[in-house]
Amino acid sequence: MHCPFCRHPDSRVIDSRTSDDGLSIRRRRQCPECGRRFSTVETASLTVVKRSGVAEPFSREKVAAGVRKACQGRPVTEDDLAMLAQQVEETLRGTGASQLETNDIGLAILGPLRELDEVAYLRFASVYQAFDSLEDFEASIAQLRADHGRA
Repeated sequence: MHCPFCRHPDSRVIDSRTSDDGLSIRRRRQCPECGRRFSTVETASLTVVKRSGVAEPFSREKVAAGVRKACQGRPVTEDDLAMLAQQVEETLRGTGASQLETNDIGLAILGPLRELDEVAYLRFASVYQAFDSLEDFEASIAQLRADHGRA
């Protein structure tokens, strides 16, 4: 780790602590050259492989933005979307995979979104699962009703 003050190519770790519910590590470092201290935050990277084959880092913001469209006009707050995005990320990290396909992310969104708002779930699922007809909607609604009957 380069020192941000003198650009020395090495530093010494003084203290390490987990943060962000264990998803990252905050390290306090000291430069052996200039003696100044600085902090770093380390996280395990999640890479998303898009349908086009392009790889990019996972983004909670993109998850929230995608779900936000389905939640327009619904009683869903920005905090709800942030919690959903965090829950999706935790689920994906729990798989142990470092590379994910966009399909994996969509599947991880469906469960928490269904719990958050069923109408938003239907909207998201209709696009994500490419509903082609009214029968697709009817089947999904029938499944929601059956699940409510069991609960």
